[in-house]
Amino acid sequence: MSGVEQRKRMSTNEKLNASPGPLAGVKILELGQAIAGPFAAAFLAWFGAEVIKAEPPVGGDPLRNWRVVHEGTSLWWYSMARNKKCVTLNLGLGYEELKKENTGLILARISGYGQTGRNAQKPGFAAVAEAFGGLRYVTGEPARPPVRANLSLGDSVAGLHAALGILMALYHRDAKGGSGQLIDIALYETVLNLMEGTISEFDLAGVRREREGMRLTGIVPSGTYRCADDAYIVIGANGDSIFRRLMIAMDRDDLAKDARLAQNDGRSQHVKEIDDAISAWTRRHTAQEAIRLLEAAEVPAGPIYSAAEMLEDEHYRERQVYQEVKLPGGQSVKLPTVAPRLTGTPGGLRWIGPPLGAHNNEVYRDWLGLPAAELARLKSEGVI
Repeated sequence: MSGVEQRKRMSTNEKLNASPGPLAGVKILELGQAIAGPFAAAFLAWFGAEVIKAEPPVGGDPLRNWRVVHEGTSLWWYSMARNKKCVTLNLGLGYEELKKENTGLILARISGYGQTGRNAQKPGFAAVAEAFGGLRYVTGEPARPPVRANLSLGDSVAGLHAALGILMALYHRDAKGGSGQLIDIALYETVLNLMEGTISEFDLAGVRREREGMRLTGIVPSGTYRCADDAYIVIGANGDSIFRRLMIAMDRDDLAKDARLAQNDGRSQHVKEIDDAISAWTRRHTAQEAIRLLEAAEVPAGPIYSAAEMLEDEHYRERQVYQEVKLPGGQSVKLPTVAPRLTGTPGGLRWIGPPLGAHNNEVYRDWLGLPAAELARLKSEGVI
């Protein structure tokens, strides 16, 4: 696809989303690769920030070739790099050098262990951070090895923290008259933010949260249950009144009226009895039947979806969670939208992830005024 064709396609997509978004006017230079940093920038770009993604001149971001590749480009890439302008650039400047040129500069740095402390120089991927931050320890079945979600959860959580940090720094600078600053995001610390009361519970009471499999420690009932058709559903009935409605829907009035189980602390002491009763009931119903009966009783319950079911679900469609776009080869693909939804200044899709170096001329020639000869020299030297 030529540069002209690419610009035409992007211009067409821009017209599909008239709202500039709440972050219109904010410029972000993305220097990260793979997931955490790009996820943060993708989130901000959805809501209107002008993101210029700098990639190595040879090969670009490795994410371009990760997982399912269609006609030379990862399908993941099209959503991770949407709304971004992509340039090639080989540089290694740090915050101290950059802030000399711009005291209002805000720089977010994402690393495994942060910029200080004895582990600061250690390499750290999200998988390691999830373990170091405690998440892996509580994930899985009792008496079995810890497991992971089949996602780069630590990266995405770090990316959201980075986006939030950037927004707070922007507010401090632009609304409060403050200066720029460095934002230090440690992957393991963003995971630690998810760990609820585990630290305090062990520190003061000596209680170590362990792996519970389908259950959630101390919150009863809240778990996964097998149905007659061998499908699994999730039931969350840990509210006192919800628990009573669940038991009545299961024809277990005895448990609904049982004083031992009236509140969560009592239910926590009899979790096996409760789960056995629920499992016996779900095994007599298909997943669809069980969910229908529970919804009629106003008990939170739902299926466990894969991508296939999510694409077919009517609620997803009614909420317009997916947006269909055209790929460079003409094929259509659905990309998920980005939460949250703002009624006054919504975010939106302006274009999908572009080819490597697609915006070199716009940024280096049109913005920075570099002449053609200089651009040719920089390209020949592997700088862009």
